[in-house]
Amino acid sequence: MNAFDLARLRPRLPSPLEPVEDERLTRHGLRLLLKRDDLIHPDLPGNKWRKLALNLRAADGRPVLTFGGAYSNHLRATAAAGRLLGFDTIGVVRGQELADRPLNPSLARCAADGMRLVFVDRATYRAKSDPDVLAGLLDRSPSGTYVVPEGGSNALAVEGCVELGRELRGSADVVAVACGTGGTLAGLAAGLGPEQRALGVPVLRGGFLGEEVRALQRAAFGGPRGDWSLDERFHGGGYARTNPALDAFAEDFEARHGLAIERLYVAKMLHGLVALAEEGAFAPGTRIAAVVTGAPS
Repeated sequence: MNAFDLARLRPRLPSPLEPVEDERLTRHGLRLLLKRDDLIHPDLPGNKWRKLALNLRAADGRPVLTFGGAYSNHLRATAAAGRLLGFDTIGVVRGQELADRPLNPSLARCAADGMRLVFVDRATYRAKSDPDVLAGLLDRSPSGTYVVPEGGSNALAVEGCVELGRELRGSADVVAVACGTGGTLAGLAAGLGPEQRALGVPVLRGGFLGEEVRALQRAAFGGPRGDWSLDERFHGGGYARTNPALDAFAEDFEARHGLAIERLYVAKMLHGLVALAEEGAFAPGTRIAAVVTGAPS
């Protein structure tokens, strides 16, 4: 099997769109639907499938080098793809100090799937797009290694996420998605219809994501596409962090709807939607689709 054989993995596309009755929204005249991208594939769920598919076709079976933190879902998905499709993977992990510690469950899964883990100090990781830094990493990798950015977000990933928007045309007025690197939002907004808008909920602090989304759209399409915005208030303390209020919200949502909720992305987005509904941010009658980009680890 090679990278062109992605269809043999039998992704569930289009992913299901499921209505959810939640009185915190319905009392404001809002309808909530869950776009279950977490059901696309058990090993490459959600936006990871959409962002990796075109990159893996471009890699054409060559080794893939990519980047992530110690709990990166992107690293796990890339490692799983390598195992399933038969190509080598190299994961550059933020934090040299982790090299001498036991692997956490996320990195252990990557290693079990055959990924070679390369730990770098945080200053080097921040400079990972510098040509000299990247050249040094590639010097230690097999010839012809294909590079995928952190989170999988590049022009090909954005193009892969356009289909998410197309699948939701006519089904919702607002489509919400949690954002890490911005690639999913950039493609989603481009794929939606002219009367729809995308709402991104960043899971990191810093206020930098808007420019990242604009840069990704320029790289993919040559300019802006679609109607999108960000609400930066619901990051829960920052990347890979939660807080008691967010944990309580996620537990309550799970109890109400019988659906396990991933905490670091999906719970923050859903928490944001409920808060926005209480603030009157959506007009009565609005159909809101929430993209479930991953499942709990």
